Parts: sequence; C-alpha cells; structure tokens
Amino acid sequence: MKEHVDVLGVGIGPFNLGLAALLEEGTELNCLFLEKHTSMHWHPGMLLDMTDLQVPFLADLVTFANPKSEYTFLNYLHEQERLYAFYFFNRFDIPRKEYNAYLQWVASKLTNCQFATNVTDVTYDLKNEYYLVSCENLQTNETYMLSAGHVVMGTGSKPLVPASIKESLTEDFVHSSQYIQNSEDLKAAGSITIVGSGQSAAEIFYDLLHDQERFGYSLSWFTRSAGFFQMEEGKLGIEMFSPEYVEYFHELPFSQRKEALPLLGSIRNGIQVKTLKNIYDLLYHRSIESPHRPAHIQAMCELNEIKRLDSKSYDLTFHQWQKDSNVSHHSEKIILATGYKPAIPEWIEQMRNEFEWESEKEFKVELDGRLVFKEPRKAQIFALSNVVHAHGTGATNLQLAVQRNQRIVNYVTGEETYPISRGNTFQQF
Repeated sequence: MKEHVDVLGVGIGPFNLGLAALLEEGTELNCLFLEKHTSMHWHPGMLLDMTDLQVPFLADLVTFANPKSEYTFLNYLHEQERLYAFYFFNRFDIPRKEYNAYLQWVASKLTNCQFATNVTDVTYDLKNEYYLVSCENLQTNETYMLSAGHVVMGTGSKPLVPASIKESLTEDFVHSSQYIQNSEDLKAAGSITIVGSGQSAAEIFYDLLHDQERFGYSLSWFTRSAGFFQMEEGKLGIEMFSPEYVEYFHELPFSQRKEALPLLGSIRNGIQVKTLKNIYDLLYHRSIESPHRPAHIQAMCELNEIKRLDSKSYDLTFHQWQKDSNVSHHSEKIILATGYKPAIPEWIEQMRNEFEWESEKEFKVELDGRLVFKEPRKAQIFALSNVVHAHGTGATNLQLAVQRNQRIVNYVTGEETYPISRGNTFQQF
C-alpha cells in the first residue's frame, strides 16, 4: 500500500478540478486527483478561434462557492496581467481557448492533482471501510495501490456514434471531438458533410463555411432534429440552472424526471443565437454573387446507412422522418457531431450489484452525487458523470458543477464548509 487519502478523484476535467481546488483551499483533508492524460486539456478538438464558453466567466471553478478564492478566473487574469485587457474586451463570456488556459493554470497551482496516472481498478474493503485503488504510472509503468475514504468519479464523457452506422465507419469519418486535429485533411477534400445540430456542429459548419472559398469543397449539414434551433438564453429560462431547480428536479419521481428532460431540450441543447446569426450572415453575403446556395442544409434527416462508392467517396442514406422518405447524398469526408455519452469505468460496472439503479444504465444518486448503496456504508462514491437523469439541466453545466462540489465538500467534512446559496430565483419550483 503506497498511501491513504481521504478523497480520491478519478479523472481531472473541470468538475473534478474545481473540487480539487475547493478541497485544497478550504479543508485539511488529504486528497488526490488522478488523470491518465499527461496534462490538462479541455476539449482540444473544439478550441476554435472566435468561439466562446456557453456560460459567463463567473461560472469558473470556484467563484460561486468562494469568490475570494485564489483560483477564480479573475485572479487568473490578474496573475497573467490580462485584467485590463479583459475589462476593455467588455464581455461576460470568455473565449474557449482562454477557459482552457485558465484550467491549465489552476491545475499547475494545485498540489493534489497528478497526471499520467491511470486508475485501473477500485474495490471496497468491507473490513477497513475504505476503497482499494489500483493505479498505474503511465510514464514509469509503475503499478501501486492506494486506499481512499471516498472516491469521486469524474471520468467525463466519450464520443457517441449511432449504433446503426458504427460498423460502417472508416478513417474518413471524424467525430467533432477530433475536428481541429483533422481539419487540414478534411479541408483538402472535395466534399464535406456534417451530421448533427448542436453547438459543436454549428461551430464546425461556420469554420468550414468561412474557409470554403479558399479550399473549394462543397459543404452539407444534416440533422435528425426538427430544425436548427437556438439555445434558450432568456433570463427566466436560465433560472433552470439554479440550485433551487436542481433540488426540485431531483425530488421528482424517476419517471417524471425522464419525461421532463425532452421538454428542457432548448435549455440543455441548441445553438447559441450569435452563432446562428454569424452563420446566416455569412450565407447571405456568399449568396450575393452566386446563384447557387453556398451549402446544403437539411433537418429531419437521420443517417441510417453508409455505402462506399469508390476510394474517395460515400453514399449516405438519410431517412427524412417527417415525410418517411430517404435522401441519398454523396460525400468524401463526414464529421459526426453526434454528441457524447458518459464514460463509465469498468470498476463501476463490476460494483453494479452493490448500489441501486433507476434503469439499466442510470444509477440512483443523491443530490450531492453519492451513489445509493443497497447496504449503507461509511465510504462513499460520488458520481460527476451519468447524472443527467438525477440533476436535469444542471448535470453538465459548469456553473452548477460548483454547487455540486460544494455539497461533496460539505459531506466529506461533515460541516457547511461552503454554504449553499438560497433565494436565487424569481420564479418558484
């Protein structure tokens, strides 16, 4: 046994990084957060120029818990001597590249984060009431074991590819998460098709539309959604990201929570208004001197079948579900902006009989993310992934990740280390 820690975090994304900062700054607990990648990188494949975070800068890692923290975004700007520049920038949102740089800055300052370390297994020691955690240092190949009083699963998500086309994919199909790494190869093709209608799909479409005249490819954009709709950005609408709404949602029966999620689609998904405006404006300007549309854009079309035509191109069959007809489309390169699914570690699956499940794929969690064990135990596992069914709109929201982390810290310390703010909304839930 190498050492014992009070809290062990598995994975270092924004959620666990924020928790690491709150624990290091506000408690005396011995904590360690492990990440298999060699450094902190947040969605590197989508760090496009002129793209912004979808939440204001106040939704950083710590501000809603402790605005006096050393790890606020404003303090990052201060230490980078960028505070005046940001003031003159005069924006509430921040560039996505700068958010990534902020995360890297926080990770570099914390002493409880360790990279290039893979957690290969987690088991529960019933006698000692702690978890045994098997680790591998990916740089030295050393394997060792830790014990932990609590474990926080922050393993994030992984690309989602529709099952109907998964077996037909080749190197010409690129998930949006790998867009930047493959953009040069994509733009060298004669035709490019984007599948999907969220923010990532829109940003990729705009980037490709911007460079279309320089490279000369034809461009298409399909989605199975009913349209290319904007995200809800109204002030009353975004109160759904409040702690009060998360508490209300969590108390609903599972069946009602599942029924409510599609109704919240415009809040959870959709495209930013400014992104849609930029796309339309560019399309309009391109149309002035050309009788042809700059791109093929079509909704209500689900990609069902892929056939290779030759060494360079594919026949894509889309089902137009409203007319119940098929649309055939040819393309050399295809970008799948089809979203993500929770990355659940194998060691969680091996424990599945130890805790309660609300469905075959959705485990039962408390408001602070604790898994609900069939036999109550002192040592807890907190889940930051796969909790949309339990926390609704706030499950993947950066602002509410801070509130959830406050609850985790308060639980493991046994006191209100970071009090939860109340009375935040004008509407009642």
